[in-house]
Amino acid sequence: MKVRSDKAAEKERFEEFWKFNIYLRGSYTEKTDFEKLDALIVSTCGQFVNRVFYLALPPSTYSSVATHLAASCMTKSPEVWTRVIIEKPFGHDLESAKQLSQHLNKLFTEPQIYRIDHYLGKEMVQNLLILRFANMIFNPLWNREHISNVMITFKEPFGTAGRGGYFDGIGVIRDVLQNHLVQVLALLAMEKPLSKEAEDIRDEKVKVLRYIKPLALTDLVVGQYVGDPEGTTEDSRQGYLDDPTVSKDSITPTYACAVLYIPNERWKGVPFILRAGKALNERKAEVRIQFKDLAIDIFGSGVGRNELVMRVQPDEAVYLKVMTKRPGMDLTPEETELDLTYSKRFGCMTLPDAYERLLIDVFAGTQTNFVRVDELHEAWRIFTPALKELEEKRVKPLPYKYGCRNGPDEADALMKQVGFHYSGTYTWRNSTATAREEC
Repeated sequence: MKVRSDKAAEKERFEEFWKFNIYLRGSYTEKTDFEKLDALIVSTCGQFVNRVFYLALPPSTYSSVATHLAASCMTKSPEVWTRVIIEKPFGHDLESAKQLSQHLNKLFTEPQIYRIDHYLGKEMVQNLLILRFANMIFNPLWNREHISNVMITFKEPFGTAGRGGYFDGIGVIRDVLQNHLVQVLALLAMEKPLSKEAEDIRDEKVKVLRYIKPLALTDLVVGQYVGDPEGTTEDSRQGYLDDPTVSKDSITPTYACAVLYIPNERWKGVPFILRAGKALNERKAEVRIQFKDLAIDIFGSGVGRNELVMRVQPDEAVYLKVMTKRPGMDLTPEETELDLTYSKRFGCMTLPDAYERLLIDVFAGTQTNFVRVDELHEAWRIFTPALKELEEKRVKPLPYKYGCRNGPDEADALMKQVGFHYSGTYTWRNSTATAREEC
């Protein structure tokens, strides 16, 4: 839980909660240490209590820890339950993910396993279901006849900052695209579920993921940031390879732009552009649906494309870019927005943190916002061939300067090639600031 420093009541509740915490030191591999954990739970809470185990551990320890939990720490009565939360990464590729899944399925049932992807707990990601299936206005437009492309973006304004040793073994594709962005894609592209129940929603996500062919290198640009000699901070002047925890010949990408296609009746031919990167110009995560051009423009003034944008962070918002008449005597169209910024519409309402929301779901036994095993395997199926090819061929990532807008120039070229239009001319206006909208 997040505790706000300006809320005395929250601090008091946290301190009250903290009194219940007990630390037990033990080994990941020693059976006797797990038996001690079980004995501590029984002596502290009693024999018949619900149990949640959260495995936010080095992935190499998952197998051993899960084995000992199943052998020594499960609940002893059918009237109470045991649930196991698994933090990503769920494997390193399709083969390792299947091996981990097979091991876990020998120890626990699928309803006991909660593979947590915190992006599924974010307010705007959860809002995708409501926007799609509770608004008739979007239903007839949500297809290849009207949509030119869909772009899902994750940008961070900082580099690895000493965490390069960890990141170097993963890279941005495994860290962001294969999980966070694919989950968002599935919610955007799936068909309407039978109900809002967990299995109905997850069934539809799996169905649409199965359509996606494995990513080809021709539809992928990878990059690695280099220092900006004119940077204003020490970090911005340092490149990825300047991190002392990173190998000097590392080919790990810190940026990736991938184009996926869903060859079904609804989406055939529509590019889904997934891009993520470190050391870019801003912190932002968003979904941008770009509609097709007008068949005929009677105004002769370069009418811009309509866009539906869902900003996940920061400043959660939904806005629709539309053309309206510019005030004055002439009949001149101007690009503007229909804006639902959450902080304006809902005032000072505090949105729950993603992990807070997901932990409550675990307590309630709701798995809607957790990754099912077949979802996991489909996501790895899409990316594993490209990942292996990058590593086997030792493809060198393209350099991009710390603080740039969108990684290597080749990423913009790929996006343009598949049909994304970026004019760079739109100006965002609100009550406190005027700034250029950056994609």
